[in-house]
Amino acid sequence: MCGRFSFVMEDALIRERFGIRVQTDIYKARYNCAPTQNLAVIAGEDSERLQFFRWGLIPYWAKDAAIGNKLINARGETVAEKPSFRNAFKNRRCLVPATGFFEWRADRVKTPFNIRMKNGEPFAFAGLWDKWVSNDGEAINSFTIITTIPNELTSPIHDRMPVILHREDEGRWISSKFDFGLSSLLKPYPAELMEAYQVSTLVNISKNDIPAVLERSGLF
Repeated sequence: MCGRFSFVMEDALIRERFGIRVQTDIYKARYNCAPTQNLAVIAGEDSERLQFFRWGLIPYWAKDAAIGNKLINARGETVAEKPSFRNAFKNRRCLVPATGFFEWRADRVKTPFNIRMKNGEPFAFAGLWDKWVSNDGEAINSFTIITTIPNELTSPIHDRMPVILHREDEGRWISSKFDFGLSSLLKPYPAELMEAYQVSTLVNISKNDIPAVLERSGLF
């Protein structure tokens, strides 16, 4: 699964990398992004600006927003068929920009790792989003991150990893035109382009949204 990630970039670099507008009064560096928080996404309906959706997909048909707490991830193998995700997969795909993600290895105690690109560059998870409206008219835009089987780097840490899109596939993923070949993008990212290192248990607490959660505390 993917339950925590970081997105730490300067506004100018976000604009350069993703070709979008950034409102500097809204965006701030996030070192420890966690479920239920409003986080940066690039959605297909308005792909020229950074938006902020709640992490944990609430399907448009849901009776209660609490379902989103269970839908922070969607399995790539079944995303086209599952009732919670199939409509969003066809119509509402998004990019979730990141500079790294955290995963925990189940040792005698759970050991956290930061996983990122070797070259330190940002990337985008494949995401889905939906718009839910409560009985009293409150609208919530929310998203989920798609996962797949792990690559050779991440498999010793966890049995799932988030789908990271190749840069040349990002535009295709959020295009308004659906094509059945999109499922072929939901695969592990090449391990040789990534690195992992152990971090402290500071990351275990979502309130610790500080640079220290990214510091190395061991080798891998």
